[in-house]
Amino acid sequence: MFKKLNKRKHRFSTIGIANLTMFVFLIGVALSPFAGTCSGSSVIDAATDNPLLKSEAVGAAVKFQEAVREIYKEVNPAVIRIETEQTVEVNHPFFNDPMFRRFFQVPEGQQKQKRAGLGSGFIISSDGYAVTNHHVVQKVDKITVKFTNGKEYAAKLIGSDPNSDIALIKIEGAKNLKTAHLGDSDKIEVGDIALAIGNPFGLQSTLTTGIISSKGQDVNSADGVSRIQTDASINPGNSGGPLINIRGEVIGINQMIYSQSGGSVGIGFAIPINHAKAIVEKLKSGKKIRQGYIGVSVDPEVTDEKLQLLGVSGKTGLIVAQVVIGSPAYKAGIAGNDFITHIDGKVAEKFSVLKSAVLQKGVGGSIEVKLIRGGKEVTVSVHIAEAPQQQR
Repeated sequence: MFKKLNKRKHRFSTIGIANLTMFVFLIGVALSPFAGTCSGSSVIDAATDNPLLKSEAVGAAVKFQEAVREIYKEVNPAVIRIETEQTVEVNHPFFNDPMFRRFFQVPEGQQKQKRAGLGSGFIISSDGYAVTNHHVVQKVDKITVKFTNGKEYAAKLIGSDPNSDIALIKIEGAKNLKTAHLGDSDKIEVGDIALAIGNPFGLQSTLTTGIISSKGQDVNSADGVSRIQTDASINPGNSGGPLINIRGEVIGINQMIYSQSGGSVGIGFAIPINHAKAIVEKLKSGKKIRQGYIGVSVDPEVTDEKLQLLGVSGKTGLIVAQVVIGSPAYKAGIAGNDFITHIDGKVAEKFSVLKSAVLQKGVGGSIEVKLIRGGKEVTVSVHIAEAPQQQR
């Protein structure tokens, strides 16, 4: 039985080979008119001889793609996933109802529950210091940091500033960590490439790309410093992660989005890294973040008519509206209707430039103010004091 079956298999195989030979012959005849273009290795040659690859535009796009890949590979190991745990009160109406409590005893543990949180951050020193948002680690009981390689560590809060929404944490037990390179947020321009890395909606190590949409948006932040606007997708979970330039440098800390749906609509905001550097240094040294104050307010609406009256038509700057008597600005000689043109060498195009300078130098520091008064240029040094309680 075995031999008979073997022969039958052999006969079917012979028929199969004959049929295959005939099939190949017929295919050869059918394709003979195209033998000049598809013979030998010409199919491979046609695939690799893509005229687009010779295009300068495509070549530049390929190089850009390769650059983005390299940036991700370089920066991603320095980006961390931050998971938090917080004990919160359960606001069940029955728990505080006198009649309910009269008949039912509510154990203390049942009035509280654990709440999990998620955010991002990036490492700034090889011994484990990392930056994130204040709102990511605010009033939490436990901080866990997870790396892209799967390792996780406990972390402790070193310091945090609610006004700037910046926090500094220390990863415990970690050594020789990959660090992010910090750039210069003052050098960014609208249209620059921007990349964001973080953990949106819990998705680990996500990269999104876009541009700088605006380099100075006033979004009513508590510290008064304008934010970087980008259309690189930022979503819940990206908070505290880095906004990166095409050089692979951190230029901002992703903080918030504008959205009516809860998801990204292409309007995200980041804290300028230059502002963050000053805050982080103070947090690391254990210094209290005190709000600076010079006691000056400016005209919110600068018109051509007002500029003409002051004799500064065509110039960019701030019109001083009021100076608080006895304040640092008052002592430095600044007066109403002075036209401020520069603050520490930067053009005073917005009030946020003045606010940022005051915050970066901090209490005890000084800022240089250039102004025009009566057609003459005047330079004064203003000592920064701590803001009175009513001004905070």
